[in-house]
Amino acid sequence: MKIILLWEPKSTQHVYKITCRGKFASMYMSKEWKDIKESYSLQARVQKTEFYESLVTAHVCLYFWTKRRSDIDNFNKLWMDALSWIIYEDDKQIQEMYIKKDYDKENPRIEIIINNL
Repeated sequence: MKIILLWEPKSTQHVYKITCRGKFASMYMSKEWKDIKESYSLQARVQKTEFYESLVTAHVCLYFWTKRRSDIDNFNKLWMDALSWIIYEDDKQIQEMYIKKDYDKENPRIEIIINNL
């Protein structure tokens, strides 16, 4: 199954913020990131053709609008969580993942192909 998520891939480095209430620190996701995650979930629901209950593989191509240098591993947490309970039960079912970076100034996006293992 192929899913295309329209929005430039976002690094998870800045997704979570930390706040202190009393003695303990807690993490939370900012409203901007919640909105992006919700957008990914809605886009996936529309394109969904299957629901996977077993282990899967994911082939991912991250299309950026610029050729900036970035670590490829920082761009997957948000979309993986957004697809939980829509495409698969939980992202822990992803047993293998192949990730590629590319550039498309006119149409930044994430293309994901999910298959049974």
